[in-house]
Amino acid sequence: MVIDYYHNDYEDGEPPKVTSLKHTYPRNEFVDHGEDPYFVADPRGFEIVVQYLAKQFLSSLKSDPRLKLNKVVREIIYSKNGVAVKTEDGSIYKAKYAIVSVSVGVLQTDLIDFRPKLPLWKRLAISDFSMTIYTKIFLKFPYKFWPSGPGTEFFLYTHVRRGYYPLWQHLENEYPGSNILFVTVTAEESRRVEQLSDQEVEAEVMVVLKTLFGNNIPKPEDILVPRWGLNRFYKGSYSNWPDKYNQNRHDQLGDPVGPVYFTGEHNSNKYIGYVTGAYFTGIDTANDLLGCIKNQTCRGYNSQHM
Repeated sequence: MVIDYYHNDYEDGEPPKVTSLKHTYPRNEFVDHGEDPYFVADPRGFEIVVQYLAKQFLSSLKSDPRLKLNKVVREIIYSKNGVAVKTEDGSIYKAKYAIVSVSVGVLQTDLIDFRPKLPLWKRLAISDFSMTIYTKIFLKFPYKFWPSGPGTEFFLYTHVRRGYYPLWQHLENEYPGSNILFVTVTAEESRRVEQLSDQEVEAEVMVVLKTLFGNNIPKPEDILVPRWGLNRFYKGSYSNWPDKYNQNRHDQLGDPVGPVYFTGEHNSNKYIGYVTGAYFTGIDTANDLLGCIKNQTCRGYNSQHM
């Protein structure tokens, strides 16, 4: 079961019994870019990718008046005449069109109120898609008590319950002397873990580590438990194509509604769940909107979408 987890849940974030293998296998990210995973150790963090792209069209990441930071969108009012976006602080922004790029997990909540309510076909396309949680729990110890060197970076823990702290990895190859271990949990186990305190999580993982390495191991100096599923701006880590969800419905997931366009990794047919998917669907959505503005080929203005 843990080997099956390694090949499936560890990639998709959910077990294969609820995943549409027809739409997720083979994994195009591996087919197109190779199966070797690389650890990103850029101290600037992953946000440097977004900043690099933004600098191509913003005069400044701090002072460009078109960029509004720390604004929480709570309401999107749309009609054939345009869009009004209301934020939590009472601000209102008006435009002829809007592109919504929040996660499908956020779309499944009531954080953003669409007025009028999105049509039924759109709401069903959103609600029936899957947003999973992928949790990496990091523990820093005073010293290393696990094997390191070639062939030792990963180790698996077997348990009668699927996904119970199954996949462990150390960071000695990437950060020698860091004394950091992390364990990956997903889906329902992530949801369960997110409800626990850090102390309760630490107690559970220490039982596992003592089973693996014996009782004479130190307590961790620090622990980091991300809670992506509880964060209202994410409501999960990335999407997964669920079983019995066909291509037509997935097309509807990305279809515009009037002047409101939708984009994100969940709309990608090829790289769902990856930043690559978010990047390319962003380009596709922008080109769709440009076509609408320049050539009046607007997909969101027929009876199906309004």
